[in-house]
Amino acid sequence: MKTVEIDPIITETPKRATKEAVIEINNLYKSFGTLDVLKNLSLKLYDGENLVVLGKSGSGKSVLIKCIAGLLRSDSGSINVYNQNVLAMNRSQLDEVRQKIGFLFQSGALYDSMTVRQNLEFPLKRMKKQLKQTEINDKIIEALENVGLPDVIDKMPSQLSGGMRKRISLARTIVVDPMIMLYDEPTTGLDPITSDEISVLINDIQKKYKTSSIIITHDIECARMTADRLIMIQDGEVYEKGSLSKFEKSTDNVIKSFFK
Repeated sequence: MKTVEIDPIITETPKRATKEAVIEINNLYKSFGTLDVLKNLSLKLYDGENLVVLGKSGSGKSVLIKCIAGLLRSDSGSINVYNQNVLAMNRSQLDEVRQKIGFLFQSGALYDSMTVRQNLEFPLKRMKKQLKQTEINDKIIEALENVGLPDVIDKMPSQLSGGMRKRISLARTIVVDPMIMLYDEPTTGLDPITSDEISVLINDIQKKYKTSSIIITHDIECARMTADRLIMIQDGEVYEKGSLSKFEKSTDNVIKSFFK
């Protein structure tokens, strides 16, 4: 089982055996002009797991989760979230599904003109309209405490370090209680110590909020710390999938290039 304090030990039989799929993707294709980015890609995310998707830059990783969240529309195939076909939804139906999904953008995507408090208020007021202001305040404080930054509530993003901005982005994502988390390169641009702290936070969020997560990364240490299961994408297709130990023991040159 995966732990926070040390490198995880993943068994060859993943814990997903008794779990249901919360996301199921079948035969997904996505092109930009003549460039085929995703080609016949299929995968499942199981309830309560952290699924790490590895791949070099340009392999289609970020396009994949943007298609899941409805930020991009695939050309063909199916994306089912809790047994609902995202590709067949109208705008209001898609917005309803998006309320179950938290998306951590690679850049963090904080609003520079808003304080930390206002950044977290924004999604709450839009998605949790039934909440009173006192309830909104409580949820903001709880989210900030969960990422270890309650004291920066009235600071501007420009006053924060890169690691702190990433934590605030995480807080803004979890403040609306998502059921699924999509992480797009969560440790990119961070030093090794801060990267490890973000990986620990990903595990903490999984445990506290009972989330199911897809973690897009090329950071092997992040993968080692967070993965219940891994999938490698190569040229827009699933190249390999399985446990961490399966990947680390592989003699395949493509896989070995990641696990040097």
